[in-house]
Amino acid sequence: MKKIVAVVVLLLFVAAPVLAADTITLSAKMGDVTFDHKAHGEKAGCKTCHTAEPPAKFALGGKDPAHKLCQGCHTEKKAGPTKCMECHKKK
Repeated sequence: MKKIVAVVVLLLFVAAPVLAADTITLSAKMGDVTFDHKAHGEKAGCKTCHTAEPPAKFALGGKDPAHKLCQGCHTEKKAGPTKCMECHKKK
């Protein structure tokens, strides 16, 4: 029984980072921006944000590029938040 409990606990530690990767939080002066990475990937596709081959982590490069990418996409698709405090949440 102890071995089963130990295996379950170990699996939870291994699975937690994978499950947490569905939600991404980006730090910003106006407040952190948190979004569902999995949902965005399913709706927009990986290459919309991850343009390198193969897709990998990327840096938005500051406020203006981030706004152009995120807010621009939301405006173009008429979906998602477009106002500052709809994305930026103060702690």
